[in-house]
Amino acid sequence: MIPYPDISPDIFRIGPLHVRWYGLMYVIAFLVAYFLIKHQEKARPMGLTPRLAQDLIFYLVVGLIIGARLGYIIFYQHMNVMDYIYHPLEIIAVWHGGMSFHGGLIGTVIAGWWFSKRARLPFWALADRVIIAAPIGIGLGRIGNFINGELFGRPSDLPWAMVFPTGGTLARHPSQLYEAFFEGLLLFLILLCLSRKKMPEGFLLGAFLLGYGMFRFFLEFFREPDPQLGFILGPFTMGQALCVTMAGLGILLVWFRSQHDCIISKNSEP
Repeated sequence: MIPYPDISPDIFRIGPLHVRWYGLMYVIAFLVAYFLIKHQEKARPMGLTPRLAQDLIFYLVVGLIIGARLGYIIFYQHMNVMDYIYHPLEIIAVWHGGMSFHGGLIGTVIAGWWFSKRARLPFWALADRVIIAAPIGIGLGRIGNFINGELFGRPSDLPWAMVFPTGGTLARHPSQLYEAFFEGLLLFLILLCLSRKKMPEGFLLGAFLLGYGMFRFFLEFFREPDPQLGFILGPFTMGQALCVTMAGLGILLVWFRSQHDCIISKNSEP
């Protein structure tokens, strides 16, 4: 067992204002996404000007926040409709915690689609540009979870297990760091390698859905289930159920976009 590092979730405080590491991770993630998208535009132009890139990031931020909060309410929260009618602020109360990755993904996809229509840019090509940066944000977010001492793993006797401040007296897997590596760094490197090959538009989005779904499904076996839900299907969690759906959609998208590219190639033959 190794000791949990003594890191305050707050970078600094000014009266009631708390600037937290978790929030900083989101800011860094979107800055990295902006510059990565600009870099890809220089390599393969598609009409995404610096101004449009800034607008795109704004759309994605809004889509992520709304989608992540609504996703948590739909997938994980045990409040009924009447609770939200009597307490409507709870719908947007992100300061109470409760953000769903899968909901955030749905929100950003919808926001990206809406932006592509308004900017008259091809959605699948735009999605591939954006999705390469997604693992960076995921990895940074998991590091933020680790600093917050939340979303910790299941009890373990491995040498690197640690006791989390809010996880009781048992040593646990630092599952946030597992996710930061597999869903963040490794998935980013995989998508980066694929992006350097000639792939049909939309292929990278499908590869991300498949890769994240597989990694997250496996890593959920080391992560403590959400206390309000526990296990929903035998030994499986809500996160795993969502990841199976996600991976399945990824397979379908990879196949669909590959078939679409083959049809276009055949039709363009002399």
